[in-house]
Amino acid sequence: MVKNTIYIIDVTNRDGVQTSELGLAKLEKTILNLYLNAMGVFQSEFGFPVTKHETNYLNANLELAEIGALKHIRLGGWLRAMKVDVEESFRLLPKLKHVNLSISTSRQMLKGKFGGKFSWADIINMTCEAVDAAREHGAESIGANAEDASRTELERLIEFAEAAKRHGADRIRYCDTLGYDDPFTIYERVKAIAEAVNVPIELHCHNDLGMAVACSVAGARAAIDAGVDAYVNTTVNGLGERAGNADLVSTILAIKKSSGFEHKYHLQDMDLSYAWRICKYASLSFRVPIPINQPAVGDNAFAHESGIHADGALKDSRNYELYHYTEVGRGHIEHIETGRLITAGEYSGIKGFKNVAGKYELEFRDEEEAREILELVRYANVHTQKPVTEDEMKFIAKYPEQARKVMSVQP
Repeated sequence: MVKNTIYIIDVTNRDGVQTSELGLAKLEKTILNLYLNAMGVFQSEFGFPVTKHETNYLNANLELAEIGALKHIRLGGWLRAMKVDVEESFRLLPKLKHVNLSISTSRQMLKGKFGGKFSWADIINMTCEAVDAAREHGAESIGANAEDASRTELERLIEFAEAAKRHGADRIRYCDTLGYDDPFTIYERVKAIAEAVNVPIELHCHNDLGMAVACSVAGARAAIDAGVDAYVNTTVNGLGERAGNADLVSTILAIKKSSGFEHKYHLQDMDLSYAWRICKYASLSFRVPIPINQPAVGDNAFAHESGIHADGALKDSRNYELYHYTEVGRGHIEHIETGRLITAGEYSGIKGFKNVAGKYELEFRDEEEAREILELVRYANVHTQKPVTEDEMKFIAKYPEQARKVMSVQP
């Protein structure tokens, strides 16, 4: 049995959707959860429990977990480390089981964000009250988030972690909120906290200086070296506030393939063959193209033109490729329709819809069921303002009640 493990907590549906001028429809967030589940991701931070327009989507996804559609993945809510927020979250989402409670810890934030309204003692007390409240409401796992941890004194972080652990927090989220750390500083700081408090550490790194993946894996290594589990926060395609977060696929590859980690540090079981699929879907949904040089999924990730490189790759791919393209779900042929094309959207009729459904091998019990799914597909097109994908349509057909709830965003 492996003593300590690195787990992936994807935060696309919480931090990724906070990217300025971008966002996801609730159906798209749900499909991402399904992909993350299939990929083997440990937890999805699936939204904000106290945000009213999220309520139906969040409850529907908790239902999907209950009926086995999201069978393995945990669904975690993000909320402020305030007792009132915890109570409201569990009122709106009675089936919520996993939470991360967040509060700012640096002197800069206490002064510049809170305006000196809270003392350090207040920060500790608010966190402990929130952790107590979450446990009383039935939370099965609780993460205590130190926002701006990289600009918080180490002694204070240790005090924060000790207090949160004493009240029942399962792990501490070390937030490099501004991407201020480098791989060396974050290793030293995380190792010191883990050794002092003996609590699992969660790494949340931003990419303002271009080091989010490097800092994430360095922090994870520090936690494991200190004898505790590590949890790494990622987003699909690295999307997130400002310069983004640690990219999901790059982080997994760094842990599985880099010389310092391969066969030395244990990552939870992951199915990387979903990488291409989930990254392409996120790109379509966010309307953000994947950079040509993106690791694993960029157009040039396995492209060779130089004579020496092409010759070497053709002789043995390992000469110029660290991992095979099939490992990340590439190598298939994608077909593009250039003739007659029937699509399904907000104004589709039953004949056209059945034609599209037939291509996706969808079958209906009777005409009534077909028309019910057509109506939901129409709503999906209105809801996302994008063509309905094959996997979206299959989800709607298999889970119509949850799909209806997901798309019910009402003021």
